[in-house]
Amino acid sequence: MRARRASEASSGDVVVSVPSSVPRLVIAAPSSGSGKTTVATGLMAAFAARGLAVSPHKVGPDYIDPGYHALATGRVGRNLDAYLCGPELVGPLFLHGARGCDIAVVEGVMGMFDGAAGEGELASTAHVAKLLGAPVVLVVDASSQSRSVAALVHGFASWDPEVRVGGVILNKVASDRHEELLREALESAGVPVLGVLRRVAQVDTPSRHLGLVPVAERRTDAVEAVAAMAAQVSSGCDLEALAGLARSAGALSCAAWDAAEVLGSSPPPPLPVPTLGAAAPRPPLRPERPRPQTPDGLVVAVAGGAAFTFSYAEHSELLAAAGAEVVSFDPLRDEQLPDGTRGLIIGGGFPEVYVSELSANEPLRKAVAALAQGGAPVAAECAGLLYLCRELDGQPMCGVLDARARMSGRLTLGYRDAVAVGDSVLAPAGTRMRGHEFHRTVVEPGAGAAPAWGVRAPVPRVEGFVQQGVHASYLHTHWASEPGVARRFVERCRTS
Repeated sequence: MRARRASEASSGDVVVSVPSSVPRLVIAAPSSGSGKTTVATGLMAAFAARGLAVSPHKVGPDYIDPGYHALATGRVGRNLDAYLCGPELVGPLFLHGARGCDIAVVEGVMGMFDGAAGEGELASTAHVAKLLGAPVVLVVDASSQSRSVAALVHGFASWDPEVRVGGVILNKVASDRHEELLREALESAGVPVLGVLRRVAQVDTPSRHLGLVPVAERRTDAVEAVAAMAAQVSSGCDLEALAGLARSAGALSCAAWDAAEVLGSSPPPPLPVPTLGAAAPRPPLRPERPRPQTPDGLVVAVAGGAAFTFSYAEHSELLAAAGAEVVSFDPLRDEQLPDGTRGLIIGGGFPEVYVSELSANEPLRKAVAALAQGGAPVAAECAGLLYLCRELDGQPMCGVLDARARMSGRLTLGYRDAVAVGDSVLAPAGTRMRGHEFHRTVVEPGAGAAPAWGVRAPVPRVEGFVQQGVHASYLHTHWASEPGVARRFVERCRTS
């Protein structure tokens, strides 16, 4: 597979002005499994089929749904996470993703009011809808109810008066008679029915230990699934009414996020490393005049392909704004790193699914090890951490870290508040970042002599590895919350 350079990216990377009043909808549900992904992805594809430029977004840290959104719209799927990035960045990041678009569709997460554990509404779908001033469409699994649907919808529509539920889409409706009963009941709820979807087997997408199977692993099937979602939404929903509801969203008061501008802010002073039981204040930002960097041929290689599908688009945009030439490669196919590689990013994904193929690619494993041993900056998250270990499920990996990884039956999931224990290629000691863990693997030992992060909750601990230019950890972080990470990484690439 030919390495792909960031300059070859889609039209979503073109810098154009963006109005603050982008028409927008948030697709929410009472709970997970109600059909949000089917409706949101199908709606994106249906609008796109009508010739609209659709901006796709996902509430929360999930990497997999945005892959289906990208397939539906032809644009990069982007996350809106009020925990990882802070509430103040939700609007700017949304407008950044919506540049040049006619309409935006935001898929929610879990149940509408479910957010970060113990943090109230923070990072919930309802919270993001309020931050965006966007109307909500509630997707209800009606498969086991009739008149009770009115009480459910009324409860969600009235629970928080700042959230505007503008319509409901009934999913998994069994028959014409079932639909009639549901519509009759909802007449008293005051929320219009904007769509009715029957159960259709081919819309179902396969899942495994961490959710849906990513698009990159089932391209042909995924295309067919998205087409089926679009057909079902087009035939079962009132697209004109949904578009009209989206246009009712008012203007946002913020400006669009811009990688070059945020990199112009001077880095905050490093914080002293707190004890794991103490709270660390978020460092203040001190804006200065932007100092854009000019690309100088410095290559930062980013792992991709079916085994490493997890990344946030803003990371590559920040690296490019810092002066790097971002080039992707596929560890399943490419036997060498891209020419001129000075730094390496290995994000999340499913190396455990492709462990035999990754192990068999010995030339690339040796190239990665040589780069790391030479002191080049290497940043690895979750799947990247596993790939750098000595072995994964008994099969040789890169051997950069003196650690072994294996699959586990236990799911580790949740937001984390972390502090850099020591200096690294990503951050100085004391830097506070918020992250997310999502895996069913174990690395032994869980931390090196120089850990990457100190995590205070749910159990105080240190985790990850910092050695030479390597920073490897289970934590997924969003660099938009701390743009200096990208600048520091590229600067280390220049000097290493």
